[in-house]
Amino acid sequence: MKTRLILPLIVILVLAVAASPASLVRAQEPTATPTPTAIRTITPTPTLTNTPEPPVYARPMVVISSYGAGQNPIEPGHEFDLQINLNNSGGAAATNLIIVFTSTDFYPKETGGVHAVSLLGAGSSRTITQRMLATEDLWGRSLGTVTVSVTYNSVDGSGSFSETFQLTIDLKQPNWGPLAPTATPTAMQINRPQIVVENYTTDIDPLQPGSIFNLALNLRNLGNADARSVTMVLGGGVTIDSSGTPQPGGVSGGGSDLTTFAPLGSSNLVYLGDIPAGSVVASTEKLIVNVSANPGAYTFKISFVYTDPKGFRLLDDQVITLLIYRLPQVEVNFYRDPGIFFSGTPSILPIQVTNLGRGSTVLGNLTISGDNADITNNVSLVGALDPGGYFTLDANIVPFLPGAQDLKVLITYTDDFNQPRTIEQILTINVEEIPTEVVNPDFPNGGEVIPEPEPETFWDKVVRFIKGLLGLDSGKPVEEPIPSEMIPEEKEIIPIVPKG
Repeated sequence: MKTRLILPLIVILVLAVAASPASLVRAQEPTATPTPTAIRTITPTPTLTNTPEPPVYARPMVVISSYGAGQNPIEPGHEFDLQINLNNSGGAAATNLIIVFTSTDFYPKETGGVHAVSLLGAGSSRTITQRMLATEDLWGRSLGTVTVSVTYNSVDGSGSFSETFQLTIDLKQPNWGPLAPTATPTAMQINRPQIVVENYTTDIDPLQPGSIFNLALNLRNLGNADARSVTMVLGGGVTIDSSGTPQPGGVSGGGSDLTTFAPLGSSNLVYLGDIPAGSVVASTEKLIVNVSANPGAYTFKISFVYTDPKGFRLLDDQVITLLIYRLPQVEVNFYRDPGIFFSGTPSILPIQVTNLGRGSTVLGNLTISGDNADITNNVSLVGALDPGGYFTLDANIVPFLPGAQDLKVLITYTDDFNQPRTIEQILTINVEEIPTEVVNPDFPNGGEVIPEPEPETFWDKVVRFIKGLLGLDSGKPVEEPIPSEMIPEEKEIIPIVPKG
């Protein structure tokens, strides 16, 4: 009975809901005009993926945690112990550690500056002590530096590592008193030799391509210590080991620069022996100039290798300057036979200038002069001359005196360094006296010599007789009278009467 009552009630409720206004609105929505709306594109959010981090490999990391010099500050010229504390701050052990001490201010002693540690565990520390010597060059300075290099490997062999540390060490300075801030300290002398070229000369001036000359050197030891076993290397190019450790072999000069100047008669290594402090040693070396060298100023390096009193090998390099010229090579002469020169008579000087060099040259004025002669048309500009070329000049000369006379030929030009130069040559000529007729010394005004008449011979008489038969002039030849101005004046002779 209850079931029958419930079913009708459910049907009534469904019909009531369907008949409500909201239901009517929803029923009318399919027939309504749709309103346009904006379309929005939604980008999907990417899904995050968890990337695994790379694994961290443990490696050794060796550092210097602290260092000290024992006595502080350090006095130049004294020895001290330098201690460093090595700490492995990495995550793995370090093996095969090599510790090297290097410095130009401090010299390592005893061990040569090299230490080795087989193993340094992670987080472990190790103290290294190195004996050092402070150089005397540190006088006047407040600080010195030491470089420490550490190389090591990881214990598993996965890699090798290296570290470099710069250590600073305080230096002890002299006590200058209360005026130290304003006082100027006196420079301290360095106890070492020093070889310098004091001066040098050549026996040929100027030097030209192909010249063979002697280079004279004066060498002075300006240091305050003796230089032992000094070797001079012409051309330089020497490297030495300054640590004082003996090396095999001697001084090598194979790397010297001898392109322009080369030794002749010996090698470029010259042994000079010992040179005491302050002394001077002279050395002369024979060199040749390369024929292919061009004019110019050339530097010539000279090295001196020697040992100081402490046994250290030292090297001093010096540079000198040598000038190379290419001067013109000309010849001055007559281009033909000038003939005979007479005193007081004008003549011609056929002068010729010839270029005998291998290259062209430019010459200036040509001037001819003489002491006992009047020379005109004696100056002319020569100009450029090719190899084998020539220049001619015909000068006029009137010699004054007979005999051999020297004529000076002067040519001006400018050399390769724009300096004025001259070429001077001497030409010699022979001057003769003019030939004159014989005069009678009895005539003060001069005159020809009148020969005396010869006596008439028999044949002269026969010729005159025949001329008379033929009606010709058969008289004796009559002498022409002598002009009165040619008759010498009679001089009165005064006898000398002796006195008493």
